[in-house]
Amino acid sequence: MSEQTAKLDDSQSPTKIKKKFRKGDLVKVDREKYFHSLESKASDANLPEYIFAGPGEVLLIKGDYCQVRWRRPVPDVWINSDHIVSY
Repeated sequence: MSEQTAKLDDSQSPTKIKKKFRKGDLVKVDREKYFHSLESKASDANLPEYIFAGPGEVLLIKGDYCQVRWRRPVPDVWINSDHIVSY
């Protein structure tokens, strides 16, 4: 019985998720990656230039998306972490 519990413990060990960004990181949107994505086809074609120039600060991370706050009086946005790069 102890062998079975040992096997369960080994198989249920948490896998470490490698995150691209952490809270507080400064980022900007990669123009090339964003415009070749599905999200760009569902969004406004005229995006403001400041998201590509940066910096924006990562506030929250949920799954593959990061909530980014820009240093301007605009709302925070959720962006796929594949579309942003470190500033």
